[in-house]
Amino acid sequence: MSDIKLGFVVSEFNRDLTSQMEILGKEHAAFLGASVEKVLYVPGVFDMPLAVKKLAADADIDAIVTIGCVIQGATKHDEIVIQHASRKIADLALEYNKPISLGISGPGMSRLDAHERVEYAKRAVEAAVKMVKIIRS
Repeated sequence: MSDIKLGFVVSEFNRDLTSQMEILGKEHAAFLGASVEKVLYVPGVFDMPLAVKKLAADADIDAIVTIGCVIQGATKHDEIVIQHASRKIADLALEYNKPISLGISGPGMSRLDAHERVEYAKRAVEAAVKMVKIIRS
């Protein structure tokens, strides 16, 4: 049994990409000796903060990993989504004194860029695990 328990918040938007990110994230968590205890699926990256808050309030979860990708469209919508979601996610980490890593790729990415960055989910898991260790020491 792992002594670092993670919660994942995964965006269903661009699910073909986020499902790969989720799998890689779970595999990397196991490699690092952490366990993924809960996974919450949300419609999109903009919807993540409420689910993150729910996991942050859970005493059984040591850290949260967000997984999503925001692909550039015809407008600057991708920039707005990332800016507001990431700001609120950072605020929640401070409010709950719990590591919350940003495993969200974008903005300004093409679909090809996003495919090339699915492994970035592993970085988010690694950051969450490292932060738990730092806070515990």
